[in-house]
Amino acid sequence: MALPPLPSLPLSLPAAALALAALAAFLFVLICVIAHVTAKTMPHKDAECRKGAAPNIHDPATRELSVVVPSYNEENRLPLMMDEALDYLEKRQKQDPSFTYEVIVVNDGSKDQTAKVAKEYCKKYGSDKVRVISLEKNQGKGGAVRTGVFSSRGKTILMADADGATKFADIEKVEEGLKNLQPWPEGMAISCGSRAHLEKDSIAKRSYFRTLLMYGFHFLVWFLCVKEIRDTQCGFKLLTREAALQTFSRLHIERWAFDVELLYIAQRLKIPIAEVAVNWTEIEGSKLVPFWSWLQMGRDLLFIRLRYMTGAWKLEAKKCN
Repeated sequence: MALPPLPSLPLSLPAAALALAALAAFLFVLICVIAHVTAKTMPHKDAECRKGAAPNIHDPATRELSVVVPSYNEENRLPLMMDEALDYLEKRQKQDPSFTYEVIVVNDGSKDQTAKVAKEYCKKYGSDKVRVISLEKNQGKGGAVRTGVFSSRGKTILMADADGATKFADIEKVEEGLKNLQPWPEGMAISCGSRAHLEKDSIAKRSYFRTLLMYGFHFLVWFLCVKEIRDTQCGFKLLTREAALQTFSRLHIERWAFDVELLYIAQRLKIPIAEVAVNWTEIEGSKLVPFWSWLQMGRDLLFIRLRYMTGAWKLEAKKCN
């Protein structure tokens, strides 16, 4: 007579923990493999190395300041920012004739009249002070900023968002932050505008869900990439020309998380970084979709760390022949 089968016994606690650890290790290895295999090489164009009539960051600086304004479908918000910035820059030049500047608007494949709006400022102020670079296809904010940086002529290069959320006169604050980092090792330093001092007020105005997303993103930035900067995403950053060249030459991320990789590269290269509080106001019309954009940035943060860790990405600048 056949005996009935014995009932299966649940795993003991140590065995269950071991199984979970093995599963976690397998998933980690799998994610590392995916990150490595899907890594793209630096998306730099040959034009970024080409010397000639067009301005190029590899050439010596011929202006005191370059302002790079990435713009995607910004026909409505761009005029306010440009009016404020150019009014400040013109007044500063009148007070100090030795101060020279340029504003580079990078039209990132916009579907509206962004390029037309920007070109009106070229007509008003002259193409030597305001230039417009139009990309055929949308590359993302990081790709647009990189394009502007590689076409800049300034000794220092300011990244400034098209929405004008940061008061442009606060450039004096980030300039002071840059100055306080002297002496700059090999001419490199970065000064970041920061909204960290406004965090308590912003939490009071946000939903619990968006606050949770914000804290989760900040934790991932701190845990995976950048530990010394509280606000990596403020679009108001001032770089010396050499710092811009060395960091953007190594940049891979083209979309929203590019700021994090930029600062991660800077820290790895031991470039001194200052974080300076700036005045900031939230402007309607943001291109960020709260949940999906944060999810994409979270994925990018993880892949930044894993791709450098596995050697898929290396801290080697693209060499120009």
